[in-house]
Amino acid sequence: MSDYAGDLPPRQAWELLASDPDAVLVDVRTSAEWQWVGGADLSELGKRTLGIEWMTSAGQPNARFVEQLSEAGVEPGAPVLFLCRSGHRSAAAARVATAAGYGAAYNVTGGFEGDPDAEGHRGTVNGWKVAGLAWRQS
Repeated sequence: MSDYAGDLPPRQAWELLASDPDAVLVDVRTSAEWQWVGGADLSELGKRTLGIEWMTSAGQPNARFVEQLSEAGVEPGAPVLFLCRSGHRSAAAARVATAAGYGAAYNVTGGFEGDPDAEGHRGTVNGWKVAGLAWRQS
């Protein structure tokens, strides 16, 4: 048995966000990543992505992560999907959220940028951007 609801590929995550009005997307990357790399754009679904850092820009764990989920309005019974760069931090966030009573909590596999390709570049193998889903860069 998994310690969170499961892993969803980006397109399946989009479909859940589109079909369930209570479902929320939480981007757990750092604020620098949101600013410089961009993020998921849910505006056509009438939603916004919640940004709650899993690790701070200084590389420290966010001790207020669960508290910030509540402050952002995430309801304990609502489906919550976690997204990071490649799917590793978001899996950890889904585990912690589940343990705190949130969920169903899901990890978006491949994250926003995906795994590196043979040349070490992200954004070409898998992930939210490669799936052709809406995103925006500030």
